[in-house]
Amino acid sequence: MQPSQRTLLQIEDNPANALLVETLVARRSDWRLLTALDAHQGVELACSHRPDLILMDINLPDISGLTALRMLRENPATAHIPVIALSSNAYPRQIEEGLEAGFFRYLTKPFKVNELMDAIDIALRYAAEHPPAN
Repeated sequence: MQPSQRTLLQIEDNPANALLVETLVARRSDWRLLTALDAHQGVELACSHRPDLILMDINLPDISGLTALRMLRENPATAHIPVIALSSNAYPRQIEEGLEAGFFRYLTKPFKVNELMDAIDIALRYAAEHPPAN
């Protein structure tokens, strides 16, 4: 891993969606991507790898992304990590609930590539400015 490389974790059960994010992240040599196929695996990877950013689907096969976000926020090791929701739940109330729950950003699928890349850059800048409390 390069010293300036930032780690992103995506929690996504849909192979096509996961591949799209993998393809986009691969464009950036300063990013590396970890992928989890369900929320429990995602929370475990977040605890063990401490990524700089998490991209999370809301509709996951085991527990919801909202529940996984709550688990991440309750753990001091992961509470500081910005989490961007990538979800097909696009009703305004669902987006509002996601943001109120603590998602850094809430992007609806299908998302615009530039919108996602900008949100990642903003979240990584935020993460660099707000390191974990030791």
